[in-house]
Amino acid sequence: MGEILEFIKEEFIVMMIAAAPISELRGAIPLGISIGFSPLHSTIISIIGNCLPVPFLLLILRPLFAALEDVRIVGEFIKWIKRRTLRKSNNIVKYSVLGLYILVAIPLPTTGAYTGCVAATLFNIRFKYAILAIVSGVITSGIIVLFLSHQVTVIF
Repeated sequence: MGEILEFIKEEFIVMMIAAAPISELRGAIPLGISIGFSPLHSTIISIIGNCLPVPFLLLILRPLFAALEDVRIVGEFIKWIKRRTLRKSNNIVKYSVLGLYILVAIPLPTTGAYTGCVAATLFNIRFKYAILAIVSGVITSGIIVLFLSHQVTVIF
């Protein structure tokens, strides 16, 4: 019984790392592999963890931005997030949902589900299209990170 609880605890940790805004899949998949999960297992639980906050973010960001933008200290941070996201989101203006997918699918720092949710909010992409593009992008990003992580583990 203790082994099962330890295994579930480790899965939960990987999922929470994947759900965190900075590490997302890029940190969670290698962590899962280093814990001892198979690359595929690590990728699946990381994708699930990374997708968990997406619907909530898409629903709450617009009213949250509106409410906090006029607050002195927090407002500056919100404006900075908007500027950074708009700067990284040129493809979204041109390609809309496809651009959002590409933004999320490329596993580089400051791209991913969180940036995708902010971009979808700023560009007024409808919920059903945004969630489809972001989840598809997370899956694609997960496959890319899986491939890269697997190549690193084969080398070492």
